[in-house]
Amino acid sequence: MDAQEQINKYQEFLEVTHHKDLLRKASKGEESLIIEFPELAKFDLSLAEDLLENPEDSIKAAEYAISRFDLGVEDVRIKVRFRELPESSKILVSEIRSKNIDKFFQFVGIVRQKSDVRPQVTSAKFECPSCGNQMAILQVDTKFKEPSSCSCGRKGKFNLVSKELVDAQKIVLEEAPEDLDGGEQPKRINIFLKNDLVSPMSDKKTNPGSKIIVVGTLKEIPIILATGGKSTRFDLMIEANHVEPVQEEFTSLTISPEQKAEILQLSKDPLVYEKIIESIAPTIYGHDRIKEALVLQLFGGCRKKQDDGVQRRGDIHILLVGDPGSGKSQLLKRMSIVAPKSRFVSGKGASGAGLTASVVKDEFLKGWALEAGALVLANKGLVCIDELDKMSKEDTSAMHEALEQQTVTISKANIQATLRSETTVLAAANPKFGRFDPYEILAKQIELPSTLINRFDLIFPVKDLPNLEKDERLASFILKLHKEAEIPKQKVDTDMIKRYVAYAKQVSFPRLTEPALNEIKNYFVSMRNSGNSEEKVQSIPISARQLEGLVRLAEASARTRLSSTVTKKDSQRAIDLLHHCLTLIGLDTETGKFDIDRITTGITASSRGNIGLIKEIISELEKAIGKVIPIDDIIREAEIKDISADKTQEVIEKLKRSGDLFSPRHGFISKI
Repeated sequence: MDAQEQINKYQEFLEVTHHKDLLRKASKGEESLIIEFPELAKFDLSLAEDLLENPEDSIKAAEYAISRFDLGVEDVRIKVRFRELPESSKILVSEIRSKNIDKFFQFVGIVRQKSDVRPQVTSAKFECPSCGNQMAILQVDTKFKEPSSCSCGRKGKFNLVSKELVDAQKIVLEEAPEDLDGGEQPKRINIFLKNDLVSPMSDKKTNPGSKIIVVGTLKEIPIILATGGKSTRFDLMIEANHVEPVQEEFTSLTISPEQKAEILQLSKDPLVYEKIIESIAPTIYGHDRIKEALVLQLFGGCRKKQDDGVQRRGDIHILLVGDPGSGKSQLLKRMSIVAPKSRFVSGKGASGAGLTASVVKDEFLKGWALEAGALVLANKGLVCIDELDKMSKEDTSAMHEALEQQTVTISKANIQATLRSETTVLAAANPKFGRFDPYEILAKQIELPSTLINRFDLIFPVKDLPNLEKDERLASFILKLHKEAEIPKQKVDTDMIKRYVAYAKQVSFPRLTEPALNEIKNYFVSMRNSGNSEEKVQSIPISARQLEGLVRLAEASARTRLSSTVTKKDSQRAIDLLHHCLTLIGLDTETGKFDIDRITTGITASSRGNIGLIKEIISELEKAIGKVIPIDDIIREAEIKDISADKTQEVIEKLKRSGDLFSPRHGFISKI
């Protein structure tokens, strides 16, 4: 089809379908017109095929056709944007080959990196100082081009009269994890945005971490060598024609009417909760309580936004701390398969920047670019972090904000940005010395900052203790799995769980009922005041963070039935789970009472009381004896106040480590 015929056909097509739209856009000063590809194909198939094969000429023809219309506004330049390309033109980044160059394609992916918006020259006008002749040079290369000679014979030194600039921006698109098979490495490609695609409104759509559909022409760019010449290898880039955000998160799973009917039927099953728990990890033996918690984590609570702008998270974070070989990593891997949107990262292979976000030097448009990490990329999804204890302190501290405030704030180089990370975290760690010491406080065995531990709603110690009956059942279960290829029959298959969770997140937003609210309130108040008020140092059995955790767990429990209300039974289920966790890790063996500090700081209220008493004894002895105090005297005085010699020695060692005391010579201590 020749150019003139193409322009005429586009003019005819636009007149029939988009004439009113064009008039409205021209009067409002809008810069682009969006055309649905199926609409064009319906009008003229050869025109549509031409667009896919020679996009540049077709788009120019369409834009020229628009300029022929009398839109009542002078000098109208409306760009044409196409969307909804056919299946044959949808391609993965990893499938791009040289034969695809200069063709029209549609890509789906996640924005990994984004540069600043910078002006770029498209054409420049030069004047010859000798004869006054004006020449327009199109700037298509990366290098600014000047005319080599004029028709009057002059060579070089021409005056630049004017230049046309467009706004340009580069983003890096990465394949979406759900489009990949297994552990494939997601491929990336540069995308070049121009004109109204970088307007402030569309700028919000392309923030790192957001999922987008890009329609554009695949171009090759020469690689300039250090010597100044061009390489034989070329780089690839997409010149974007249209960009739109995908209504991402769980809605990326399309649910057909038949599947919806199946989901609703399952939700009416009185045993739906038990069935999902059984199906969540059928190849992992035992850990029933953990599996129950993982199901609730998948569904999650409801995110609430208050009028004063305060957000309350709905995500339930879970930490598994356990002996090696107890199946923690297996559970994490399985959850990353079951969750509708997930990422799996492992301790030493993850850094703070890789988890949150980083600022990198951009070679393409020169400047700084923002790159999103795992917690941002899995926004509204699940991140499984294995070997959390192997990460360095600086890296784990990067997670604090992402876990509670659910945002990632970056202030580096010239970039200040806040990215959304409404992400659920499931983490696994080993105890300090590889295995649990049953006689030591748990918090002392988890080498993680107390502030981070406090942000997890549920913490499960996974202990691997010999038990004749249990070990026999475990051995039979594992050996049977090795002998037979088939896994135990799941009550609900993996795809169904994915769809069910996605649907629940779309439609179910349960509210607390009065009985459910009272149940949680009564438990919280009774736990807070279970300690004896006559004691000098009161233990804090449970804090407000656990109260919010109970609400989230109760909401998640209601969501498993697609219910719109949280019942008393849901609250009891949440209380039961939290109480189970607190019993395992928050019970102070000396007093027999719950103490939240035992989990988070490693110093229980009773031992804090002992420290206070020993400090008092040291102060009194200092007044009586002098600066240098014999340790035996302190032990004798402490025994009068019912503190054993071992406890006293332990407290003195603690105070030495914290820098409150020092030992001038053996058997004696002094205050610093």
